[in-house]
Amino acid sequence: MDRQSLASFVSPYKCRPWMTSTGAAAPSGGGKGLKGIVAGGITGGIEICITYPTEYVKTQLQLDEKGANKRYNGIADCVKKTVQQKGFFGLYRGLSVLLYGSIPKSAARFGAFEYLRGHAVDANGQLSTAGKLLCGLGAGVCEAVLAVTPMETIKVKFINDQRSANPKFKGFAHGVGQIVKAEGISGVYKGLTPTILKQGSNQAIRFFVLESLKDLYKGDDHNKPVPKLLVGAFGAVAGAASVFGNTPLDVVKTRMQGLEASKYKNTADCAMKILKNEGVGAFYKGTVPRLGRVCLDVAITFMIYDSFMDLFNTVWK
Repeated sequence: MDRQSLASFVSPYKCRPWMTSTGAAAPSGGGKGLKGIVAGGITGGIEICITYPTEYVKTQLQLDEKGANKRYNGIADCVKKTVQQKGFFGLYRGLSVLLYGSIPKSAARFGAFEYLRGHAVDANGQLSTAGKLLCGLGAGVCEAVLAVTPMETIKVKFINDQRSANPKFKGFAHGVGQIVKAEGISGVYKGLTPTILKQGSNQAIRFFVLESLKDLYKGDDHNKPVPKLLVGAFGAVAGAASVFGNTPLDVVKTRMQGLEASKYKNTADCAMKILKNEGVGAFYKGTVPRLGRVCLDVAITFMIYDSFMDLFNTVWK
């Protein structure tokens, strides 16, 4: 090819800018999807170790029914009784279950979001309003199917088991084995539908709010870095929005995954029985501890994740 031809040559990727970041034209060293998986996995492990006690209290309050079987009179009472009966580390009962699941959950969520984002951005690398919602929704559905449903089902059954007079689960492997033996592999996939609804709406709301606040801060300068503390603040706002948006789904999901899930025919039946027997307020049980946990959780998660992605974008080309 002569100089004149070279000068007039137009790259076939110029009109398809997304192909320079994904596919065959992408730079070597792995795309953002793979970076998202690795950074997300590390983030998930760190985050759950920090926030688990609030998750434990939330689950205990959601499982607590009205009447003679009611055991706790609020957050403080739940914490006090747990520490008195089982010591401080009683608040960490079931942590191993969540830790085993948190790493793949976070990896699936961020990996899916980065992958979908890579295919949805415009020529300037920006997501539209619909793009933010759909990428977040896809990330939530992915984590629900691959990690959250089995992890949450096992966690709730473990916590529920500890509430009984004679706990029968002796550890993670033994507990999972007992669940599968008694209920089959479907025993760890209870509540799949409400979990998909919850996680899908959760991540759609969170990523939409976070990305929108970031864009608002950046203004016309799309390359403007967002300070990590501000990312944390944006994450807390995104977390709060998701709590008020789908706590009822979280309550139904928790009941469907408990040891007494067999008394419900399906998700709709569970919701109707809660409404009939306990009233509308039951759908917002555990809102306060969940609000505190989720705001802290999402703030920490996005701060850690952004930090690792910045590091990977520097050293991982």
